[in-house]
Amino acid sequence: MSPRAPAPPLVIWGATGQCLVLHEFLCPELFRLMAVFDNDPMAVSPLPDVPIHRGLAGLRAWSKQDMLAQTHFLVAIGGARGADRSEISRILLDHGLVPAQAAHPAAHVARDAVLGLGAQILCRAVVASRAVLGDWCIVNTAASVDHECSLAEGVHIGPGATLCGLVTVESCAFVGAGAVVLPRIRIGAGAVVGAGAVVTRDVPPGAVVAGNPARELPRKRTHV
Repeated sequence: MSPRAPAPPLVIWGATGQCLVLHEFLCPELFRLMAVFDNDPMAVSPLPDVPIHRGLAGLRAWSKQDMLAQTHFLVAIGGARGADRSEISRILLDHGLVPAQAAHPAAHVARDAVLGLGAQILCRAVVASRAVLGDWCIVNTAASVDHECSLAEGVHIGPGATLCGLVTVESCAFVGAGAVVLPRIRIGAGAVVGAGAVVTRDVPPGAVVAGNPARELPRKRTHV
């Protein structure tokens, strides 16, 4: 029997609980976690045997160690920070790192679903037939993305949330834990659907909605 090839190296940006979740099912069988990165100067590595590097300066210093060859990455920044996740992912791409995909063995991804770069599909999540996920999307624990849904770049579907069929979610929107989005609804770019909300009509870009049925919350005024 030929020796098993070593698992490829991986780095995770984000010293958060999401990092722990990804590490638990990806390492060491699928990847070897080499380092954690975070912009917070006070952040500590959630894994005591894995070093942490801070910000772009830390990335540049780490990259000088010739650690980049075939190193994969995931960005563990969730919630309504899809734009940050997308931006950091593009920076890591520019440094020559390779985007990983992370689908938990207890998740279901249909054969005809499409997953973009850096997709994260967590335990008991479902991505159903002909669903299309753009780059840097997260489908969290026990969330359901039903048939023919379309998720743009940087979308995060929170734990236990349900997207019924043919839902469209535009870039960097966030659907909170336990929310339900009815069929053929469109969630606008950068919108936030509150936890437990039931969305019965389209949500405008940048809006925050909550309740059952979900209603738009007043936007904060900015003073000049």
